[in-house]
Amino acid sequence: MFPSGAGNASGGGTRIIRLFSTVVDTVTVTEIESGRANWLTWLAAARAWLFLAILFAVFEIWARFVYHTTFLFNPFNVQSIAVFAVSPLLLALGQTLVIISGGIDLSVGFTMGFAAVVFAHCLNLTAGFLGPAGSFVFGVLVALLASVLPGLINGLLIAKLKVPPFIGTLGMYGVARGIAFLLAGGTTVPVSNNILAILGNGSIFGFPIIVLVTIIIVAVMHFVLSQSRYGQHVYAIGGNRQASLRAGINVARNTIVLYILSAICAAIGGILYTARFSAGAAQAGEPLLLDSIAAVVIGGASLFGGSGTVVGTIIGALIIAVIQYGLVFVNVEPFWQFVAVGVVIVISVLVDQSQRRVAGGKVDEE
Repeated sequence: MFPSGAGNASGGGTRIIRLFSTVVDTVTVTEIESGRANWLTWLAAARAWLFLAILFAVFEIWARFVYHTTFLFNPFNVQSIAVFAVSPLLLALGQTLVIISGGIDLSVGFTMGFAAVVFAHCLNLTAGFLGPAGSFVFGVLVALLASVLPGLINGLLIAKLKVPPFIGTLGMYGVARGIAFLLAGGTTVPVSNNILAILGNGSIFGFPIIVLVTIIIVAVMHFVLSQSRYGQHVYAIGGNRQASLRAGINVARNTIVLYILSAICAAIGGILYTARFSAGAAQAGEPLLLDSIAAVVIGGASLFGGSGTVVGTIIGALIIAVIQYGLVFVNVEPFWQFVAVGVVIVISVLVDQSQRRVAGGKVDEE
């Protein structure tokens, strides 16, 4: 028999050992779960880059085995993909700001068409007395100013009248569509302008001019979103609107500016569309609405607001362009493009929701 003190000491030691083992096991499990969460977060953040790499690899392998040529290292293919990406990327740039702020702009497609028709009419009406250069400059200014109107109305409806972004911009979608078709007379508006032809189909050192113009606009928007105080306010509004109000941010004014910028980006898309096809068309941006939203979501922006980057949107637009051009390249019916883009959108949203759950973010549940 051990003395009672020795027994108590032995029992205490056993409890200490068990407690230590439990703590070690808990720490080990926590570290494993933390590492897994970090890995999943990184994978979700890099999903756009990974998917783009996979697409290039698939089409490159197909080209090598079926056509005995290259897909990725063919300059013509690279130029075509870049040109394919111009229009959806321009619409997506404005859409990026809006989605980061927690909104959405469904009117960009027909705002683009509206601006294209206005631009084409201005070129035709002023070509006789302003000349090619004068009519071009005049047309650009009028088209950009005209696009401010739908953006301003969207912003006022959402910021001042508290109309949900989905409903407000959907209404403007119909209004812009109707006005664009009325101005165009239900058809396209052909134009003839030497400067416009050079802009739409010319190149500098092998780079299409419309791609170079888009790169400049992308750089400006990237600076605005990532380096300016306004960009910080956009993230703050999307992250927590009430906290932004308490911090003294003018949410209403910033929201109005957001939708104006979105409309201007759409107008630039309409101008470049007219330059590329030598005609303004009311339906120019109709099929691009889905692509603009898809580019933003695929690029890593959250439909819940508060996250997203211009760089991510560029990758998203490139993914869409590669899908569209790649399916044509492998001789697949073009209607499968819509199916592919829709599937990619759903997958991106599911990944975003999983990422938010891992990070402890808010996800709507029924």
